[in-house]
Amino acid sequence: MKEQPIKNFFVAGPISPQKIAESIAGHSTKKNIGAHSIFLGQVRADENKEGTVQAIEYTTYQAMALEQMHQIREALFKKYTLTCMHVYHSIGLVKAGEICLFVFVSSVHRKDAIAACEEMVEAIKFKLPIWGKEILDNQKTVWKENH
Repeated sequence: MKEQPIKNFFVAGPISPQKIAESIAGHSTKKNIGAHSIFLGQVRADENKEGTVQAIEYTTYQAMALEQMHQIREALFKKYTLTCMHVYHSIGLVKAGEICLFVFVSSVHRKDAIAACEEMVEAIKFKLPIWGKEILDNQKTVWKENH
């Protein structure tokens, strides 16, 4: 498989249910896919000693994130037998209850789709320069830590 060009996977604000549905529907005509694995990340209204999360404001070092995502994506295509992969991550304000991450991996067989999807989610969370600032109900802000 030839290397794909670097794609911008960032979306301003929350990822709409329509975008998710359209992406899934777009694969119904592809006859070589036997499995899809989908991960949706949603902003939680976590309660902590500082207050309750109302939203998260995501920021990034975009040039570095795009290059790193490209490398991770290419490595997963070499490691697994994948048909396609779509990734969208929010930038900007996303309210509690809204979707901030959409990873959609397709393959001939389920094990490759599931494993690649999980690896991609972990890579996004721990390797990419994307930061979230939690906005609390008392107007305080706290930088989110990935665990």
